[in-house]
Amino acid sequence: MMSKNNDLKRNQIQFFAIEDLVPKDHLLRDIERAIDFDFIYDLVEDKYSSNLGRPSIDPAMLIKIPLIQYLYGIRSMRQTIKEIEVNIAYRWFLGLDLTQKVPHFSTFGKNYTRRFKNTDLFEQIFIKILEECFKFDYVDPTTTYIDATHIKACANKNKSIKKVVKKESRFYEKDLKEEIKNDRKKHGKKPLKEKKEDKDKTKKVNTSTTDPESGLFHKGEHKRVFAYTSQTACDKNGWILGYTIHAGNKHDSTTFPEIYEKVKDLGAQTVVMDAGYKIPAIAKRVIEDGITPVLPYKRPMTKKGFFYKKEYVYDQYYDCYICPNNHVLKYSTTNRNGYREYKSDKNICKACPDLNQCTNSKNHTKVVTRHVWQKYIEKCEDIRHTLGTKIIYKKRKETIERIFGNAKENHGMRYTQEYGKARMKMKVGLTFACMNLKKLAKMKKKQGLLGPLTPVFSQLSLFFNFRISSTKSSALSLVA
Repeated sequence: MMSKNNDLKRNQIQFFAIEDLVPKDHLLRDIERAIDFDFIYDLVEDKYSSNLGRPSIDPAMLIKIPLIQYLYGIRSMRQTIKEIEVNIAYRWFLGLDLTQKVPHFSTFGKNYTRRFKNTDLFEQIFIKILEECFKFDYVDPTTTYIDATHIKACANKNKSIKKVVKKESRFYEKDLKEEIKNDRKKHGKKPLKEKKEDKDKTKKVNTSTTDPESGLFHKGEHKRVFAYTSQTACDKNGWILGYTIHAGNKHDSTTFPEIYEKVKDLGAQTVVMDAGYKIPAIAKRVIEDGITPVLPYKRPMTKKGFFYKKEYVYDQYYDCYICPNNHVLKYSTTNRNGYREYKSDKNICKACPDLNQCTNSKNHTKVVTRHVWQKYIEKCEDIRHTLGTKIIYKKRKETIERIFGNAKENHGMRYTQEYGKARMKMKVGLTFACMNLKKLAKMKKKQGLLGPLTPVFSQLSLFFNFRISSTKSSALSLVA
């Protein structure tokens, strides 16, 4: 039997409490009970005058607006405000009634520019929520996973210029130079003279005219796009421990130190990273800090038909290499990049039957290089073969990779409409804060640790239904 809803009750007037309209199991209700947002007032106190000017918008409400945006993956602040206007749960979360005007979509942007720009406010908010997670022993940073993901910038790849920029020095440059000097001295070699061009090395890069702080990213089958990269760390349970923001054209091994400094003192005993971080300098730094690095197997980049480097055996006692035909490659020098060069005897190699599998050198000399910090990479290889390490590394897909997938799919972090590195820090910081907050609320609810529910007056509320009569007199009838 088909029924028609002829009485739509669109002109009905009711008296009710807004508390009754938000479901008891709503996520925002759990979040409100999971953490006290009053900590925001302490963080922004110095940004407001105590006795001058007009009354401001509640700072807690101002921060909650972008939290709603990133929590639900709404594409823009303009759309977020439109959603708040019609969503009762959002209004309840912000402390607005049904008739109260929602702030203009430009309000947060103006406050960001005038008050919060170039501050660490959003990182402090992230840290405060993380501290709450630590307080209940949900976080276990003994095994820390570090990786990076790219976020497409709001910049057209065709609107760019070639710009000459100074090459950034590597974070281990100073230590490496000292190591090279000592190594050459040990082998009876003179110290290398510093070249003038080394001090002022430059390179040409594609720079966006729309967002100059982003970087041109190209990897594998990806399109060439301007992007930012977010270095992120999490624990084995998927709690986000820290993040940093960089231009999209920077390699993981270059941006590693900043995120590592943020998380190493949280109690990390093991740090798990992918092959992009497998360089001697990172292995050395982590091992010397007493932390165990877990790095994967990295396929050798050997030309097809040639001997692999592992087939040349290093003799530590005599400091030389033995080739597959049992001939010695002696130490020659230590170059500027920190590699010792071991060279073969060209007279022996000339008559070798496997010469074509060894080298294409015109003078028939095979050169094998070994980094001055190679022993740390070898130690990482030993760790890789220990019992249980493979299981730890495989959990990357359940932890850091899942965080990136969740952030991009559900929280709008695949692309950004923000310009500049500072705004990207704000976006990523609040997105990760939302993800931790959401998880915190669910964990507390599961364990019965949420604060008390706000009294719901559904049984005590008086509902008066007023219907506008369709009669000519438009009489108003009261329905009990």
